[in-house]
Formats: sequence, structure tokens, C-alpha cells
Amino acid sequence: MSSKFSKIGFILAVAGSAVGLGNAWKFPTLVGQSGGSAFILLYIILTLGVGFVIFLAELSIGKISEKDPVNAYKKLALKHKKAWSFVGFTMIGSILIVSFYTLVIGWVVKYAYLSIIGQLPSDLKSSALDFNFLISHDFLSQFICFSLVFFIVFYTVSKGIKNGIERLNVWMMPSLFILLILMLIYAMTKDGFVMALKFLFVPDFHKINISNTLEALGLAFFSLSLGVGTIITYSASLPDRTNFITSTLNIIFINLLVGLLMGLVVFTFIFEFGYDPNQEGPGFVFVSLATLFQNLGLTGHIFGTAFFVSLVFAGITSAVSMIEPSAFYLINTFKMSRKKALFFIGTLVYILGVLCILSSLDSTQFKILGMSFFELLDSFSSKIIMPLGGILVAIFVGFVIKKETLKILFKPYMKGIFFEIWYLFVRFISPLAVVAVLITKLVGFV
Repeated sequence: MSSKFSKIGFILAVAGSAVGLGNAWKFPTLVGQSGGSAFILLYIILTLGVGFVIFLAELSIGKISEKDPVNAYKKLALKHKKAWSFVGFTMIGSILIVSFYTLVIGWVVKYAYLSIIGQLPSDLKSSALDFNFLISHDFLSQFICFSLVFFIVFYTVSKGIKNGIERLNVWMMPSLFILLILMLIYAMTKDGFVMALKFLFVPDFHKINISNTLEALGLAFFSLSLGVGTIITYSASLPDRTNFITSTLNIIFINLLVGLLMGLVVFTFIFEFGYDPNQEGPGFVFVSLATLFQNLGLTGHIFGTAFFVSLVFAGITSAVSMIEPSAFYLINTFKMSRKKALFFIGTLVYILGVLCILSSLDSTQFKILGMSFFELLDSFSSKIIMPLGGILVAIFVGFVIKKETLKILFKPYMKGIFFEIWYLFVRFISPLAVVAVLITKLVGFV
């Protein structure tokens, strides 16, 4: 690459990749439904035991090779170079994800606008109807908001590592925290805050079972953007003498903290107005919270706008990270300019995004394998490509890259028994854990 991250830029960029829209609903929902702080403890253990281990494995590939995912495998493989280079094409998962993810960010943009002008729905029934109308009938609004987010994301990536991705994250990530802290301070003045604390932090170990253990493992894995080349690509631009162990731990901490802050804000409002805390997915943001903010009057307009804007920030920083692996590959392999590479990627993403919009419209009924195009991209990327990519990363680092090469890389930051424990995990324990997630997800997929 022509430029490298600063140390803080790398942390914020990867944290921005990890912190996404899921922090607003998936993490709080799983915590609330799966034993409160008992689930958080389980999530932390699995994040360190699996996510942290594979994260460092991906980072090793990127740092040693300083290449894009495809050429990184090709460069580091001692034999079967061409076969291993195909593993790098798991980065196509990030293109599939950003195609529908950008659409979801567009929905948030629409609701941020409605909050600003004070036209959010005022009751749950009309709120549900409005959201359903948006995704099933309102092509124009979806198209405009999707296009706006698309151009912001691709413009940012077009500016490169230092002037684009790092600058965006250095501005957006602190802004996200400031918005969340302000909303948390306001939430603390409400009676629902105590109930939200209890809901999220009082442990109930009876709720811990095989099902939510696998959920925690999947969340730990996917929340770190593993398996689709993002970490390999970002670490190829990691500045020298960066302590990547502490950087990784900081990234994990930021991701966990944002999830908890989002959870406290979301559930405070949910409990304050006596709504159902066990909703999942978009129901939190686009139905319940939209209604709550509208009923709070001027205060609701201010905090509703702050909340939706913070979600836009979280979403854009994630989307940006998903484009860079493919852009880096085209630049390295075909000697394209960054703008030309992004033109090809952007064309594909834009077409897939528009197909996602069309597939959700009642008037088209565009289905594949009984799923909308949106659902198909989501399932294929998250249930197959990401875990498969993670397994292959662990196998490559554990059995293909020479152990001595890894020892040299890790020596300044992790050595002795700590390195040996990590090496044991990356070769055997972590990939087997991801296999368990993959099998479970495939059963759900089929």
C-alpha cells in the first residue's frame, strides 16, 4: 500500500470495522435473552479463546506478507501456492455483506431524517406498518438513501488508507462514543435505567446452554470481522513496532463497550415505556425506539437524531472496512489505480444492493431458494464464507507458516508459554470451535 495507518488509526479502523449496526440490537438482545452478565462473561471467554486467537492469526498473515488476502496466501505458502491463493477469495464475502449492509444503513439514514423533521411514528402499530411499507413498497426512499450511503462509503475508500479510512474513523469513532455517552447520561435520569442495568448485568446461569453458547461463539467470531480478509488487509498497513497484542485487546474492549452502551440506552427506553425487551433485530430500532423518540417531544427529536446518526457512523465505518480487501487485491494484482479498482467493485456492489431492494418489494416477489436476495446474501456470507474463512486462516497459520517465522513476529510482544498457548489454540482448539459454529449455522441455512 502507498500509506500506512498510525497506531491509533489502526485501532480505530479495526474497531470501526467491528462496531456495527449489530451492536444496537443483536448484542443487547442476546445478552438480555441469554443470562445477562453470565452471557457477557461467556462472550468474553470465547472472544479471547477463539476470536482473539484467529484475529492474531489473520494479523500475522497480513503483517508478514504485507499483501492483499489472495497474494498473502500465495506469498507465504511453502507449496501449493495457487491452491492456497484461492482461500484469499473469501474476501468476496465482504462484498456480499457490504451490498446489503449499505441498504440497512440507508434505512437508518431515512429514520434519522424523519427524527430531524419530527415525523417518526407515534404508536407501535403505525410504526410497524411504516417500517414494513418502507422495505416492501417504498423503492424510491430506499434507493435514494442506499445511493447516498454508497457514495459516502466509496468516496472514503477512494481517498486511501491514511486520508480516507483512517481520517473517517478518527473522526467518526470518537463522535460515536460522545453521542452514546450523552444518551447514556440522559438514560440514567430515567426509571427504566435501573431495570436496564438489571436486565443486562444480573447473571442468570440457568439460561446458559449449548444453543446460546454457540450464539456467543458466533457473535465473538463475527463481531471481529474475521474470515473475509479485512484484518489481513488492514494489518498489511500496520505501522512497524506496533504492539499488536495490546492493539487487539483494545479493539475487543471497544467493541464490547459499545455493545454495552447501546444496550443500556436501548433497554432504558424499552423499559421506561413498558415495551417488549425480547424483540430481535430491526424491531428494536425501527419500530420500538422510533415510537419512543417521537413520544418524547423535543427531547426525543434531539436524542432520536443523535441515536440514528450514531448508528449511521457505526454502519459506515464497518462498510468501509469491507471494501478495502478487494480494492487492495485489484490494485496489487492488476496494477489498477485505486479509483479504477473501486469503479469495478462499486458497480458490483451497487447492482447487488439494488437487487436487494427489489427482492424485498411485494410487487416483485424476487426470490431465490425461497429467500429474498437480501436474505440469500446475508445467509451465504455469514453462515458459510466467514466461518470457513476463519477455519482456513487457522489451518494456514498453524500448519503452513513456519513456527519460527511466527515466533520472530510475536517475540517483542508475546513469547514463552503465552506464545505456545496461542499456537496450541490456533492449531487445534479455535478451528474446532469454529467448525462447531459452521455446522450449526449450516443446519440453520439448509
